[in-house]
Amino acid sequence: MGVVRIKKIFRMFFLVVLTAVLVSCGHNREKPVDQQKPASEGKAVTQKDTISLALYYVKYTNNDAYLVREIHRVPYTQDGPRAAVNELINTPPVTEGAARTLPKDTRLLDINVTDGLATVNFSREVLSANVGTSGEGLGIQSIVNTLTEFPQIREVSFQVEGKVDSRTLDWWGHVGLYEQPFKRNLDRVLEPAVWITHPAAGQVAGVPLLVKGSARALEGQVNARLLDSSGNKIAEDRATLSRQAAGRVDFEMKLTFTPPGKGSGTLEVSLAGPGNLPGNTVKIPIQWP
Repeated sequence: MGVVRIKKIFRMFFLVVLTAVLVSCGHNREKPVDQQKPASEGKAVTQKDTISLALYYVKYTNNDAYLVREIHRVPYTQDGPRAAVNELINTPPVTEGAARTLPKDTRLLDINVTDGLATVNFSREVLSANVGTSGEGLGIQSIVNTLTEFPQIREVSFQVEGKVDSRTLDWWGHVGLYEQPFKRNLDRVLEPAVWITHPAAGQVAGVPLLVKGSARALEGQVNARLLDSSGNKIAEDRATLSRQAAGRVDFEMKLTFTPPGKGSGTLEVSLAGPGNLPGNTVKIPIQWP
């Protein structure tokens, strides 16, 4: 075979190899960002789209007025205190006989939390509330109790348009702001009779399961039961409340149990006693570890 022919064959082989390498590089080149497969594709994506807020409203009866506690679900936000006050302004309670105390045209201008004190700045419309003598003090306490549900808040004071003038100090008339800041007080929270603060609904139950909450002291005893998905009892405990305590008391107990396996169950807490107000039993779903 001639030398010239051998050179031609070599050049052709070189071109074929070079072309294959270039094509391979082109196929392996990184795709533009908008064409790449998302990292989360094929995986379960969970998004925290709501939060639970504990709100307090005033309930009026024929011969009394007191506070009721409700749990509201609202769109997720990192500013829970602001969301809670706006919910008190804009959303009526679900408890029969309960009512909003903040006028619906009130605007929340700002909430500043410093060293445990929340300073709430309302628009001037807040002063036009008409809640009656019995509702004035309870109305203030409803806001204070709502905000002190957040662990970073221990006391609450109010402003109107950024100041506390003589009209603001009078607030709604019979009960003014002369002794602010205000502290949390659950003595006049009569509904529900018992509630749970730990665990949260849907939470994975630790072993032992810590159960915490609040109950009306005069009812006597709190019973806690842990049930499997079929309603079978797998753990039980009780706490005796001090009958000498006024208003409400906090309770705490631990349930030791053997997890029945994957799935869910129910935590049931009930208040035993002579009281006939709603909310003597509360149930929340829990997950097994």
